[in-house]
Amino acid sequence: MEDFKEKVSIKESREIEEGHLVRKFLDVQQCRAEAYSKLKTGFFEYMNSGGELAYQQLCSEITIEFNDCSKQVLEMESLFLNPDYCRVDLAQLLRAIQTQEKQKLHLTATIQVLKKAGRTSERLVSRGNCLFKKPMEHECVNVHEITEAAGTEDAEANAEYDNALKEAIRSVQDAVTAIIEH
Repeated sequence: MEDFKEKVSIKESREIEEGHLVRKFLDVQQCRAEAYSKLKTGFFEYMNSGGELAYQQLCSEITIEFNDCSKQVLEMESLFLNPDYCRVDLAQLLRAIQTQEKQKLHLTATIQVLKKAGRTSERLVSRGNCLFKKPMEHECVNVHEITEAAGTEDAEANAEYDNALKEAIRSVQDAVTAIIEH
């Protein structure tokens, strides 16, 4: 009888520890959500102000946060694989979510790179190579004769940009759906 009570006690203790690890995982996911929010806000500010240095610093900080989150999840996965827990199902679940999170982060960066580059027709023109004859006059080297071929090329480049952006956004949505479904 005492052996049975000891086994029940060990099992209850393990279940409490498993519950603690699951709550810790949810905390990690909350940390990731907050990091994405900071990244989104920082990118918006960067696009509006052009503060390259501040954005690079933010990206460095966010990278550290995401690495920390990943390390914590890998530790939890390892614990669930440990013979004391023997919860391969939970370890596999964490691995699947971790894979989707990695994909989501990669695609988020891709979206930001695409948005930063912008459509070909919307890119800013540099005046660095223009010829300045008088203080308020210049001969613009950026003005080119618009030909049908150039117009078609721009349209194709814009379509390619639009398709790449749509695909990246759709893929992020798919990754988020996969994470939620797990």
